[in-house]
Amino acid sequence: MSSNTPRTLAEALSAGPVVLDGGMSNQLESAGHDLSDELWSARLLAERPEAIVEAHLAYFEAGADVAITSSYQATFEGFAKRGISHQRAAELLGLSVELAREAARRAAAENVTRPLWVAASVGPYGAMLADGSEYRGRYGLSVDDLERFHRPRLEVLAAAAPDVLALETVPDADEARALLRGVRGLGVPAWLSYSVDGDRTRAGQPLEEAFALAADADEVIAVGVNCCAPRDVDAAVAIAARVTGKPVVVYPNSGEVWDAEARAWAGRSTFTAEQVAGWRRGGARLIGGCCRVGPGAIAGIRETLAPA
Repeated sequence: MSSNTPRTLAEALSAGPVVLDGGMSNQLESAGHDLSDELWSARLLAERPEAIVEAHLAYFEAGADVAITSSYQATFEGFAKRGISHQRAAELLGLSVELAREAARRAAAENVTRPLWVAASVGPYGAMLADGSEYRGRYGLSVDDLERFHRPRLEVLAAAAPDVLALETVPDADEARALLRGVRGLGVPAWLSYSVDGDRTRAGQPLEEAFALAADADEVIAVGVNCCAPRDVDAAVAIAARVTGKPVVVYPNSGEVWDAEARAWAGRSTFTAEQVAGWRRGGARLIGGCCRVGPGAIAGIRETLAPA
């Protein structure tokens, strides 16, 4: 490693843009895996861990610098519903980090020479419910209740030594407060990304207020949005950069729309290289994709963000 190579993700963000991966479920389904289950991709932690390594590897090979683990929907409560013990659930959470590390090792063995990082995914409370409330928030729980839910999982994931905790797809500023409390003292940096609709969180709070919660949080190295329409990103980038002064993270969906009745995606992708360049100009430093954004799109992001 040369003296100019960033040693941490925070250092890399200070030096320039960093490429995130795309949708884990998108890649697993493309490989033929059935994810029609309340545990979603987390089910494969127990049943097909090699499939998760291969999905991460596909994104590293496409140009991603950061792999987001398959722990988004992995919770003690969700695993317990399937008869998985607390101890085994903790092992699976830790395994999600190790599988991403293994993909990074394989990528390095295949001559990917740039630094590669692992972000441990921490999805919202609603992801455990698997009823769509992750896109609404307002669960009827207090901030203290939500902190009690998140803290044990955060502790286990932090103990697995990821490079960063991805507090992602957060629909509600109250849940962000709980997560920001939960990461205190863990010794692992975090990013906070909201799921948004226009200039508000999914729960309806103004983004200025939502982003401001992270402005003084030393643990937070980036703030932004994910799992939203590409059209919602520009305004969010500007607000996040202005309110927090931190690097901005963005990884929207493809722009296609989920048809719940047909249980299928409809429409077309609106994710373009021109948009990515604009997000970078607006202050985005950690850029990738979420649902329906695969390795091909990540390769395009890599090309767009590459130095001239």
